[in-house]
Amino acid sequence: MADPITGSQVVIAGWLVLFGLIHIEVATGIERVRRRVAGTSYFDLSSVWTFAAAVLLPPVLAAGVIAALYLHLWIRVWRPARVPLYRHVFTTATVVLAAYAAHAVVSPIGGVHGWPQDASTLGALALAVLLYVTVNTALVGCAIALTATGARPGDVLGHWDDNALELATLCLGALAAMALVANPWLIVLVLPPLLVLHRAVLVRQLEEAANTDGKTGLLTAAAWHHGAARELRRAQRSRGAVAVLILDLDHFKAVNDEHGHLAGDEVLAAVAGALRAEVRENDLVGRFGGEEFVVLLPDLPLERSGRSELHAVAERIRHRVSMLDVTVCTPEGEYTVTGLSISVGGATFPSDGGTLEQVLAVADRALYAAKRDGRNVVRIAPAPQVPAARSATA
Repeated sequence: MADPITGSQVVIAGWLVLFGLIHIEVATGIERVRRRVAGTSYFDLSSVWTFAAAVLLPPVLAAGVIAALYLHLWIRVWRPARVPLYRHVFTTATVVLAAYAAHAVVSPIGGVHGWPQDASTLGALALAVLLYVTVNTALVGCAIALTATGARPGDVLGHWDDNALELATLCLGALAAMALVANPWLIVLVLPPLLVLHRAVLVRQLEEAANTDGKTGLLTAAAWHHGAARELRRAQRSRGAVAVLILDLDHFKAVNDEHGHLAGDEVLAAVAGALRAEVRENDLVGRFGGEEFVVLLPDLPLERSGRSELHAVAERIRHRVSMLDVTVCTPEGEYTVTGLSISVGGATFPSDGGTLEQVLAVADRALYAAKRDGRNVVRIAPAPQVPAARSATA
């Protein structure tokens, strides 16, 4: 049977709700912007208060704190950002389960009673942090994997910097819990670093949004160039090889003319999805503009084997695009666009050029060769011919 809830625990719950609400109100403007620009993974930094509740309070009271804070988050942040209610309810449930898991770790040592006096208490807090983030990430990741077609590991589990942010927030939550037991007013000191974290994460997300093409979700041309130049410098240092593919959607103007530009945007998004599905997660995929795309593949084998691998990737992309059936909305109703095709040109570094511009120029010439040869074909720049050694008697 669960222990009865004490008056001091109710007071602690009240402090956590109070400071959690203050935190939400102060950060509301930032969080609304973050919520609009966030991708699949989203951390709202309220874990400071929910984790503190998990390690300080009985599970039922901790669940009440979480429900109060997430109800306020829904009213002030999620609903204005037009997030579906069911997603918010699911998120709240995952946080409650993560809090229960964290409480199960600290409960055997009698909970948190101020600053840790021994290694066992500190170890229990560290384990509670890890278990909290693991349970939360696993539950959210399972939901994404089941509902998002073609989701990548980074989408399912969150990127490393997102998870690092959550760990940092939970560490602040552990400090807040210890401060709350010592003197409730000490947790005022948690608010300034929290707001700095909010702003730092907002800046990063705005940078990511600026680097992402709005129609396809791929890198913009400028962002792709920046990343590709970095990969070439790395390849130069390691004496490795990278490759570039330039891809042009055939007869795309006919799609726009016949079905409208909104339908064309849906086709571009479908082609972008096909590109991402056929390359590795660390390959750089960008939209150059219009119906033209570009892919950089790092860490390729040198010489012939690298060209063979590049050709195989390009052929897989070409075949996948040719199999696309894209349902678009037109003024006459839904229509399925079929018969899409893409022409592909490729080149490698350092064989085809010593700079990114040179490799792109060679890949572009190969693309035009593919267009001249009837479209819907792949053309990889031929390996440079090495002059034969002169015979000694010549």
